[in-house]
Amino acid sequence: LVMASDIHMPGPVCLIENINRKLLINQEASKILSAIKQPVVVVAIVGLYRTGKSYLMNKLAGKKQGFSLGSTVQSHTKGIWMWCLPHPKMPNHTLVLLDTEGLGDVEKGDNENDSWIFALAILLSSTFVYNSMGTINQQAMDQLHYVTELSDRIKAKSTPDANDVEDSADFVSFFPDFVWTLRDFCLDLEVNGQPITADEYLENSLKLTPGNSEKERNFNLPRLCIRKFFPKKKCFIFDRPTHGKKLARLETLHDDELDPEFVLQAEEFCSYIFSHSEIKTLSGGIEVNGPRLENLAQTYVKAISSGDLPCMENAVLALAQIENSAAVQKALAHYDQQMAQKVQLPTETLEELLDLHRASEREAIEVFIKSSFKDVDQKFQEELGAQLEKKLDDFCKQNVQASSDRCSALLQDIFSPLEEEVKQGVYSKPGGYRLFLQKIQALKIKYQRQPRKGIQAEEILQKYLTSKESVMDAILQTDQTLTEKEKEIEVERVKAESAAASAKMLEEMQKKNQQMMDQKEKSYQEHVQQLTEKMERDRAQLLEEQERTVALKLKEQAQLLKEGFEKESKRLQNEINSLQKKMKTPKKGCII
Repeated sequence: LVMASDIHMPGPVCLIENINRKLLINQEASKILSAIKQPVVVVAIVGLYRTGKSYLMNKLAGKKQGFSLGSTVQSHTKGIWMWCLPHPKMPNHTLVLLDTEGLGDVEKGDNENDSWIFALAILLSSTFVYNSMGTINQQAMDQLHYVTELSDRIKAKSTPDANDVEDSADFVSFFPDFVWTLRDFCLDLEVNGQPITADEYLENSLKLTPGNSEKERNFNLPRLCIRKFFPKKKCFIFDRPTHGKKLARLETLHDDELDPEFVLQAEEFCSYIFSHSEIKTLSGGIEVNGPRLENLAQTYVKAISSGDLPCMENAVLALAQIENSAAVQKALAHYDQQMAQKVQLPTETLEELLDLHRASEREAIEVFIKSSFKDVDQKFQEELGAQLEKKLDDFCKQNVQASSDRCSALLQDIFSPLEEEVKQGVYSKPGGYRLFLQKIQALKIKYQRQPRKGIQAEEILQKYLTSKESVMDAILQTDQTLTEKEKEIEVERVKAESAAASAKMLEEMQKKNQQMMDQKEKSYQEHVQQLTEKMERDRAQLLEEQERTVALKLKEQAQLLKEGFEKESKRLQNEINSLQKKMKTPKKGCII
């Protein structure tokens, strides 16, 4: 696990390169992200070029230098740059800062490229900072036309609704929190002589104007999009940091050389971001870490490069494919580790092996469930189940082989002196048969007392004794102390014993098969139970997320209705006031 103290990035690196208007993932940045196993808080900043975005990001990084500020009229940052740092307020979390190239760079002359940078910043971040100069006027709104294009740039679902219109409510659960930073703000924050907060200023600026003409639609569209896509909004205003040529070397100035009000405003901004920016989270409450962020970036850039629209649902499913495959391997590795620690082959009974398997299997499935998400149709859990069943079959075969090898070695060791005596003719004499039987019985007892022979103990013994029946019969036939009748009876007895042993072995085999079938049924039932519990947890989480999304949507609709009602009330009041005024004004020629 990469701990916060292990993140050593002296400066930012390019995450998404923008070369000749083609977007590419930088491999160095990819490698850095793939090593960060902690949850990430991702703060992206976007805005027109030369508006001081990089300065704010350096403040968040706690550094004077890092992201390129530039001191000319040219845009400095190209593509999207990344700086990963230990989160200053959340232990064992990583703060990922994303600085984007300036929008509207006249040298680029490519509005589409800007739109993709804007869309990627939204898709990858948990807090999205839009940085602009001056006040929120119509020009500022017109410059934010990128937000009105988002529904043309991003898909929430791979298959839209039946009416082919994607509900923007789907975006709400994916989209980051929105922070608007206004630089070089020179107005007093007040309405009708009453002081207001920066947040109230933003809310007032986002109010819609009544009417349905083209002019009113153009006025309302960016405002409506911001309100619908970003239900959580915040605004910060900044005074001019300093004056004259000092601005060109802002990154070298100390706080005491800057406007004190600006220094305080920058501190408040950083404090808010550190305290309120949340972990980047996917649908279903899945927390994003470095590898997940890296995979999301790869998936989105690949879609854009191939001419497709980045689809949030597809990106999550692609991530699920990668992670669920890894989760299967992680679960199997855990199973192997547990079985290696617990199992000593051969086991005395099949039940012993099955119990150990079941315990390890249950743990392995828990490991899978914790590491997996969005396992559509339980495909990966079924794959895990099949792999675990195969591993059990392999263990059973190994157990049989280990038991057979152990028993064969024991029999060789215990019975080899007897075989040597048979070769030397020790039992080829009168009374030799009974001596032979006594010796075999004594050696059988010695064999049976040996520990850890495993489940093949009886079968291997019976096979061995069956292989010696011809030797036994030869000794019997040459024993002159026995009559022919006694020999016939003994032959029948041996046959009956052999048949009984075979029947017992068959019964044992059927018992083992039944145990295996019972085990597989138990495994299936446990899989179903664990899966049901996970599905219930996921359903509850999804329901909570949907309720939150609906609540946000309803809140925005209620606000829109309230504004509409207030405007209509104001219009009616104006009409009433006008009528009252007319009624009080005497007509010409009237006698009062």
